[in-house]
Amino acid sequence: MNNQHKDFTRRAFLRLLGLTGVGATLASCGGKPANPPVPTALAQATATTVKETAVPTISSGGEPVPTATMGREPTPAPTKGEAYLAVARGQDPASMTTAALAALGGIERFVKKGADVIVKPNICTNYHTYEYATTTNPEVVATLVRLCLGAGAKRVRVMDFPFGGTAKSAYTKSGIADAVAAAGGEMEIMNTAKFKKIDLPKGQNMKSWVIYEDILSADVWINVPIAKHHSLARLTLGGKNLLGLIQNREAIHQKMGGRVADLVAFMPPTLTVVDAVRILTDHGPTGGSLDDVKLTNTVIASHDIVAADAFAATLFGLTGHDIGYIKAAADLGLGTLDLISIKVAEVTA
Repeated sequence: MNNQHKDFTRRAFLRLLGLTGVGATLASCGGKPANPPVPTALAQATATTVKETAVPTISSGGEPVPTATMGREPTPAPTKGEAYLAVARGQDPASMTTAALAALGGIERFVKKGADVIVKPNICTNYHTYEYATTTNPEVVATLVRLCLGAGAKRVRVMDFPFGGTAKSAYTKSGIADAVAAAGGEMEIMNTAKFKKIDLPKGQNMKSWVIYEDILSADVWINVPIAKHHSLARLTLGGKNLLGLIQNREAIHQKMGGRVADLVAFMPPTLTVVDAVRILTDHGPTGGSLDDVKLTNTVIASHDIVAADAFAATLFGLTGHDIGYIKAAADLGLGTLDLISIKVAEVTA
């Protein structure tokens, strides 16, 4: 991508957000993050070591809320032998995804026979293929589809609401459409008529929002963000990936931390799988240069979106405390930032 086109897409994105004072905002979020190793306390576990600890504490206060929305069954807590969070490393995205889920007790812990499943990757634009680390890796998504169908799901739909290009063109360009079709899943173009204004009775920063209603009625929904830089939020991870399920996203960006946390509280994913096969270290969310892409060959999975996001932040030399929406979700008791207190399985695929 030439500089002129990169500047255009950047301006187009910012116009979409309806922001003013853009220069100052970008300056505050800019700069290429360092990429030091995962913190020592986590790196002490070898590829085949599992950390065993007590039930996690919520370091930012509050008790975790059950992962249940609109009648959805809560995600079962891990039992003995199952990890709270899994980190798989290797060379093959499908193998890493499978290994991460196995360490959590298998997809059957989350998906029961006959379940209606929605898988929500990040397919933000039709600008680039997945190698540019702006959209979720197709093989990570396809592997989840295969695992869900193998567990007896009656259907598995994959969807997102891109802000750049049409959904059809973005689905195709990302490589996700072909991968999902090969895995037996359904790519769904989100119908604008299905966005409904929903009351958020426990919302701290908003009392209602326009949300895609199918995400509330599905038996299971799996959140599959790619780990990448974001010029406003600092990082796009699981919490921010929820914005593809709502309308009026520009207003969320204005008070991002608290409002994203309210969305997590209302429609928590059954499972979060962070694609960190490649990460985008700068010029997100749309990227455009392979110079900003770092190959980390990692897949992170947990029923706890806060813990998954907090671990993913370490790949950028940050912590969950450094990202506003992760910290805000922890403050509401929606998950833990204390990665030392939980059972982390680090496996090689």
